Amino acid sequence: MADTPRLNGVIKALAKGDTTFVTFASPDIATAQAVGDADFDGIVFEMEHNPYDITNLKHCLQYMLNRRQIVRSGTIAPAVTPMVRIPVNGSEMNSFIAKQVLDIGVYGIVWPHVSTPDEARNCVAACRYPRPASAPNYEPAGIRGDSPRTAARYWGISNAEYYERADVWPLDPNGEILCAIMIEDVKGIKNLPSILGEVPGIGVVLIGEGDLSQDLGLPRQYDHPVVTDAKKEVLAACAKYKVPAGLPHGTAGNIEATIKEGFQWVMPGLERSLRALEIGRKAGIKN
Repeated sequence: MADTPRLNGVIKALAKGDTTFVTFASPDIATAQAVGDADFDGIVFEMEHNPYDITNLKHCLQYMLNRRQIVRSGTIAPAVTPMVRIPVNGSEMNSFIAKQVLDIGVYGIVWPHVSTPDEARNCVAACRYPRPASAPNYEPAGIRGDSPRTAARYWGISNAEYYERADVWPLDPNGEILCAIMIEDVKGIKNLPSILGEVPGIGVVLIGEGDLSQDLGLPRQYDHPVVTDAKKEVLAACAKYKVPAGLPHGTAGNIEATIKEGFQWVMPGLERSLRALEIGRKAGIKN
């Protein structure tokens, strides 16, 4: 354990207070290869609006592996950390999907449409293994089923090491799994202080601008004052509880402003990623 460095590059950046560059992308092999060679911190394979295909996701993870990169870097940590957005959580409580994607080796899950503390608690619990009630940081009590072999092999560590590292950050400072929730409606914004105050283990709060603007009656009018005020409300809650905030829809035109607003997790769109990413990097790694 002591000889194995941090494996999740997104967590590494967030823990240092750096701006973290992640992209949404379709789960296909060509995209996985292209993003694996780019200067992103992480990738979120999009399986909420794309078909949920666990075999395809497994192929994407394998094709991101680059033996030359591993040898040159001298670390088994992936150059770009693979994560996934799974189908909607909310009242459906899709714990079994979290179990499946974690078992093949993803380092984090983005949970869409989280609006209540109970829904958020399920997100974190689904990313954690059960443990005795006397264990440190017991809550939220883990519900993930035990099958570590494939994930441990993909991470390049033993099963025993995987058990030690397969917990959520920052609840476990050594955890390598990132649990990110998406706030996508007015109900979620109103409940966000309760969510962050009552549910430890949330690593990032992402604002789902598309669905939020729909819920506000202003579809995709991201610059409308009502929408921008709602985003500011999320930012304020995240700042109060010291949880990084993130915003999708990163472009060359808005990425500098997004960083200046205080978003630590920014998402340059893949089709424009090179220009937006270049601008973002120059804008400053530190907030």
